[in-house]
Parts: sequence; structure tokens; C-alpha cells
Amino acid sequence: MQMAGKKEIMQHHMNAIKFVRALHALSEDQWRTPVEKGKWTVAEVIGHLIPWDEFVLYKRMPYLFSDDKLPKGSGTDATNTMAASKAREQDKEIIIDKFILVRSNLLQAMDNIPPARWHDEVVIGETRLNLSDYFNGLVKHDVHHFEQVKAVIQQSNK
Repeated sequence: MQMAGKKEIMQHHMNAIKFVRALHALSEDQWRTPVEKGKWTVAEVIGHLIPWDEFVLYKRMPYLFSDDKLPKGSGTDATNTMAASKAREQDKEIIIDKFILVRSNLLQAMDNIPPARWHDEVVIGETRLNLSDYFNGLVKHDVHHFEQVKAVIQQSNK
């Protein structure tokens, strides 16, 4: 995947909101279908994106341009397990609406980053990367999961 700039990353997030909003049209069976045998369901995939967006929004964004170190994330497995479990219990509409709300807030926060700061270096633990690289990593994560969801939809429409 080619590295995207601020404009492309912002567009990705707008498209992500549209994509997830369109999932309202899925049947309950489609929504609860695993993306692959032994993997999460569509509900769990979308549900697990919410705490990561919240983490970036509330635990990373406030520190981006300060002298403070960026907080380390909680354990990936623990966060994903908790989010998937919650998604198994929640209604589709709640998950989708929460995703849209949190992603919209994240999009707004990213939009407020001055273009000149987009290539500032950030340090996460021992890793140094620029802000654009960091946000491109998040896009790559979304794309991976959205492709899984699209495959479920295509398969169920056959």
C-alpha cells in the first residue's frame, strides 16, 4: 500500500464511516457471520475498532505535540478480547452508531492537526515514526478488516 498524505487519510476515514454505516443493511445472520472459519464475526471486527479509535483519540492525540511520551497501549490481546466479547452482546445498531460517533470524533481531531505538523516525529515506546506513518498504519489495519467484511458480504450474496 502506498503511503497516503493527510488528505487521503482523511478521505479513508470518511469512507470508513460510510462503509460501516452501510452495514446497517446486513441481516442479523450476515452481521454474526465469521469473516473466516474460526475468526471473528463481522460484529466483532467492527466492534474491536471502537476501543482502538478511542485509544488514539483520548490517549494519543492529546500527547502528539507535547513533550510528554505517548502512552503505551494496553495489551492488544486484552483490548481485542474485551471488544469482541462486548460486540457479541450488543445490538448491531449500537455497535455501528458507536463506531460512527467515535470515528467521526477521531476524524475531527485529525482534521485539526496543522498540515505542517503531519510529518512531525512521534515516539511510541522504542519506535520513532512520523505522524503520517502512524496514521497510515491505522488505515492499513482498517483496510485489512474491511476486506474481510466485504468478503463475507460477497459470499452471502451468492
